[in-house]
Amino acid sequence: MLSPASAQCLDLRGRVLFLSTRPELIEAQLAGIDPDPVPADALRDDVSTDEITPMRALAVFDERLARFPYTGLRCGGRNPIPDDAIRAGGFTVTVAGHRYGKGSSREHSPAAELAAGIRLVIARSFERIYRQNADNLGLFTSTDLSLVPRIRRGEPIPIDELLASRDALAAEILRHGGLLGYGRARLLGAGPASAARGSPLASPTGEAPAARVASDAQGPEPRTLAEKILRRHLLDVAGTHAASGPVPGDGCFVRAEWRFIHEYYTGMCARLLRDDAGRLPALCEPASIVAFEDHLSYAHRSELHLRNGLIPNLRELSSAHREFVAAAGLRSHGVLPEGEGSEGISHAMMAEQYALPGQVVAGTDSHTPHSGALGCLAYGVGTTDMAAAMLTGAVRITWPESLRVRLDGELPLGVTAKDVALHLLSLPSIRAGEGLGKVFEFCGDAIARMPTDERATLTNMCAELGGLSGIVAPDAETRRFLRERRGIDIDIADWMQSDPGARYAATLEVDCTRLQPMLARPGDPGNGQAIASLGQAVAIDIAYGGSCTAGKRVDFDHYHAVLRWAADRGLRVAPGVKLFLQFGTGAVRDYCVERGYLDAFERVGAEILQPACGSCANCGPGASVDPTQVTVSAINRNFPGRSGPGEVWLASAPSVAASAIAGRLTSFEALRATHS
Repeated sequence: MLSPASAQCLDLRGRVLFLSTRPELIEAQLAGIDPDPVPADALRDDVSTDEITPMRALAVFDERLARFPYTGLRCGGRNPIPDDAIRAGGFTVTVAGHRYGKGSSREHSPAAELAAGIRLVIARSFERIYRQNADNLGLFTSTDLSLVPRIRRGEPIPIDELLASRDALAAEILRHGGLLGYGRARLLGAGPASAARGSPLASPTGEAPAARVASDAQGPEPRTLAEKILRRHLLDVAGTHAASGPVPGDGCFVRAEWRFIHEYYTGMCARLLRDDAGRLPALCEPASIVAFEDHLSYAHRSELHLRNGLIPNLRELSSAHREFVAAAGLRSHGVLPEGEGSEGISHAMMAEQYALPGQVVAGTDSHTPHSGALGCLAYGVGTTDMAAAMLTGAVRITWPESLRVRLDGELPLGVTAKDVALHLLSLPSIRAGEGLGKVFEFCGDAIARMPTDERATLTNMCAELGGLSGIVAPDAETRRFLRERRGIDIDIADWMQSDPGARYAATLEVDCTRLQPMLARPGDPGNGQAIASLGQAVAIDIAYGGSCTAGKRVDFDHYHAVLRWAADRGLRVAPGVKLFLQFGTGAVRDYCVERGYLDAFERVGAEILQPACGSCANCGPGASVDPTQVTVSAINRNFPGRSGPGEVWLASAPSVAASAIAGRLTSFEALRATHS
């Protein structure tokens, strides 16, 4: 890692690793043979964080991560990189293709790369959260592939050159060796100032504010809703463009009404804070920090964790989480007393219990944008970002552009928000990265008709779209949701909508009347196609309905509609198929019990699971255990290894339930046609 004193050149003595589509090229490099050159078309695109650090790597949060970089990388039908290979190979530079670091907010990925000796990652493009996490840890990244031959010749690469294309904040963070080093110098050192709008940010010691809210939401030029919210929360931090007004691409800090973390990241966060201060420091506004245990409560039924002997490590994660929560006095949502399941999935519970229109929510999960369905700006951050935010109250953000998505026309029968999301993911412009780092603003008459739960599917899956966040302007439906779910009445302020004439990076227009039930083929959520276009029968072994994306009330309405129809006709889950239904939160479970849904679920032979992330995190029933198994799942992503070693097809809630009854991939409409 670069020290705060900063060197003139980055020390890149060592070897260059090319992540290729061709496993034999990777294996040759691991055997000590440096290819020259690697064909440009052989670089792997879409390397996900699930592949950089597969799920088993998340069971540790310290120097043990050095064993795991790229061990989940899938190419040519196999995983060519074994444990310990990167450190043993003496690699200091990694090279890959487009959209490097897709997927989750897990800071374990750049942390593992650094621990194994990687000092620079070069790719044609990067996903937002991965690159920000790399900055925060002091791992350099570049999109300049012309650096590769220079590095291989042993030419020193000046730090200034590597930072020339980065925004000023990212450059300063890297010069300080990472975000916590930068934070000591800037965030806690900023002088007090009064706020034009919003409340001043209290320091962790209760002394002078660490920074001040810098700007207002109104202005002479038309603005998007996301820009208005961010301006109301913008902090005046020295060295950023807060005072003059940020433009897209500028690094900034904002105040968040809510910060949340879950147990995969809490131990790492606590360690960062203790290492930085020598002890656990006082946290800024701890009442606005929420902690969740939502991933590991079914770990004892996870083949991955049992087979690899990871249960003791997971207990270590849970213990570290609980110790931090107790020491810091944080609000906590934990596991259920019976030992299986949790109170609920973090970002789903944030929407159910905490987030409000016009607020900013930051959480250590890429699906934090879930709460954007309520008209707030919610986005995912990494562990170091959260540690700094807990310490100072300031959350890092790169000032985004907005991309407007107009959804017009009535959705056909059987088409859900999940199908809309899979359609958007399949668009060539989105697959090429048009949405990277942007706020997806959903509007149109189809959105106006959607319940908040369906809107949340769209904002949630902005993580897969590559966006910073997703948002829907609050309206009468938002008020209904908050009144019925929380018993509160709110007034929607006049400013809580985008202005006519506001600038957008682009506008996507979707005629919803033309959409069909969708699938995403195994390997990537962007591999979308209509179910009707499959052409041949695809038999399944597992059907899973659940996760934050598809464990909401409206999703269980869909599961029940299909399975009650099947039960009334004497149909059951197809022989050889297992159907798992897992609630997203305890409130969803209670809703299903009250409406009598469990009767139909039991009559068809579904297994009911208590709330948890479950198989979506490869941590519970519903994940495959063998490469030959085929799963149809309502989760949000199907990167290699994400939900077990088998093939995972993504689908909507009704299509998952219908496929379980049919024993093959199908839609509810097609299933009904075969039993008419």
